[in-house]
Amino acid sequence: MNTTIEKEIFDIIGDNHQMTSVETPLRPDAFVRSDAQKMEVIEHHFEIIMKELGLDLTDDSLQGTPHRVAKMFVQEIFSGLNPANKPKISVFDNSYQYDKMLVEANISFNSTCEHHFLPIVGKAHIGYVSSGKVIGLSKLNRIVDYFAKRPQVQERMIMQIFNELKTVLETDSVIVVMEATHLCVSSRGIKDESSYTSTLQYGGIFNQKEFRDDFYKMIHKE
Repeated sequence: MNTTIEKEIFDIIGDNHQMTSVETPLRPDAFVRSDAQKMEVIEHHFEIIMKELGLDLTDDSLQGTPHRVAKMFVQEIFSGLNPANKPKISVFDNSYQYDKMLVEANISFNSTCEHHFLPIVGKAHIGYVSSGKVIGLSKLNRIVDYFAKRPQVQERMIMQIFNELKTVLETDSVIVVMEATHLCVSSRGIKDESSYTSTLQYGGIFNQKEFRDDFYKMIHKE
C-alpha cells in the first residue's frame, strides 16, 4: 500500500478512537527484557527524538530528560502493562449481609491515549451488589489505576475494569461509568477544550433501569 495512504488511514483510525480488542495489544516477548533494559533502550531513542526536534541536550535543563522520560514510561505511566504490577486483590465474605448497592464515586485516574500518546484525565464511578463477597474500597481505586497505567482507549479501559470486577467479586451485578478529557481532542486536531467523553458498562441487576437510576443519583449528588 502507498505510504501516504497508510498514514492517512492511521490518522483516521486515531481520530475515530478505534480499538481492536478488549485486551491491550501486547507482543509475546513484551516482558523478556527487564525494566532496566527497557529504560536504556527508550532513553537512547528518546534522545534521538529530542535531537531531531533541534533541542540542545548539552543544556543543563535537557540533558537528563531522556532518562527521566524512560523511567516515567516504564516505572510510572505505563507500569500497568506488566502483569507483575497488578494489585493483589483480596475479597472478604459479606458477613454483615449488606445486600444493597455499594458505590465508590469520583475515582481519579490518569491514562494515556494510545493513538497520540497524550494524557486522558478523568473520573471513574463504580457500583456493585454483593453476591457474597466484598472488596476493600481502596482496591477499587487500585484496579482503576492499574488499567489506566497503559496506552488506552476509554472503551477498552472501562471493559477491562468491568471484567476484572466481575471476576474478583464473582458477580455480574457491576456498573462502571467513566468520564474523561482527552488531550488528543483538546490540545490538537479540533482543539475542543470543553468536551469530555463518557462511557458506561453494566450487567446483572443493573440491566434494570431502576437500579441504574439509583446509581446515577448516588454519583451525581452535589
